[in-house]
Amino acid sequence: MELSEIGLDNWFKDQAGELCGPGGAVARVTAVDRDRYIIRNEQGEIPAELTGKFLFTAQSPTDLPCVGDWVCVHSHDEGTHASIHHILPRKSFLRRKTPGRNIEFQMIAANIDVAFIVQSCHFDFNVPRLERYLVMVNEGHIEPLVLLTKTDLISPAALEQLIEKIRYSGIGAGIVTLSNITGEGIDQIREIMVPGKTYCLLGSSGVGKTTLINRLMGDSGLATREVSDTGEGRHTTTRRQLIMLEHGGLLIDMPGMRELGMMGVSEGIDESFADIRELLQNCRFSDCSHTNEPGCAIQKAIKHHELNAEHYQNYLKLRKESDFHELSYVEKRKKDRAFGQFVHSVMKTRGK
Repeated sequence: MELSEIGLDNWFKDQAGELCGPGGAVARVTAVDRDRYIIRNEQGEIPAELTGKFLFTAQSPTDLPCVGDWVCVHSHDEGTHASIHHILPRKSFLRRKTPGRNIEFQMIAANIDVAFIVQSCHFDFNVPRLERYLVMVNEGHIEPLVLLTKTDLISPAALEQLIEKIRYSGIGAGIVTLSNITGEGIDQIREIMVPGKTYCLLGSSGVGKTTLINRLMGDSGLATREVSDTGEGRHTTTRRQLIMLEHGGLLIDMPGMRELGMMGVSEGIDESFADIRELLQNCRFSDCSHTNEPGCAIQKAIKHHELNAEHYQNYLKLRKESDFHELSYVEKRKKDRAFGQFVHSVMKTRGK
């Protein structure tokens, strides 16, 4: 197998030439399960582990490999396993705030060309959640494409209403409608996927991601489970993994994410809410609070039904959440650095 078949282009080759050094080789991370890694090279997939030096120099979880990363490796025992020494710079990435109260970034996947954001037309449809995914994708410099699944469960008229809701919220990403039952839209997805390019599936558990992958794989490989009594799907994928499809496209499957915490995503918010950003520039006063000032472009657009009020409120919510977590993260990093300097000074004093 040529590494170009799994996404290695000239840009990554140049980076590998500088970082991997003599005796090193480049490979791609195809699966991560806690601290265990699977990589793919010209010979196939093999297990790999991080070197002690790599772990010692990593300053945060974002410095560790994730699915889709290109890494410099040394092979051992006739190529049956490898050690990871470096991560090549990432062209694109998916990250979020870690679940719960921890203020830290969590890497999800890297070097993705297109993100399929999957929502069911039945129980899962939720425009604010779709906007959160779009912010995450745009922040990571990934092209978004919305997939509306389970179209067989609603009427054509109801489907049109869902699409209108998406457009009325200012979302301009492409939309593909499909049904894993009838097969509608599956061929369109196959045509979209280019050999050697990397795609990922984002969405809640049970929206049909695993069934879609099985369709694309020819109904082989991944297990699925029946939906619950409420009609909502159950979680199936338990780890992130990079799958090579027969036609040459690369697809990253990952568990459904219950929490989509926003942190440090100003660029993604600006791009996802470009309509609001443009309106903000048209207010009469530069310090407009967008509540009751004369000449406020935001309030005027809402009043004349040119701007969805819920869309604007979700923008404010995401902006406030991102700013709050980013401030907390900066403070955390300052404390971490201060503690590191303290430890260094103590060790230096003891060495005298």
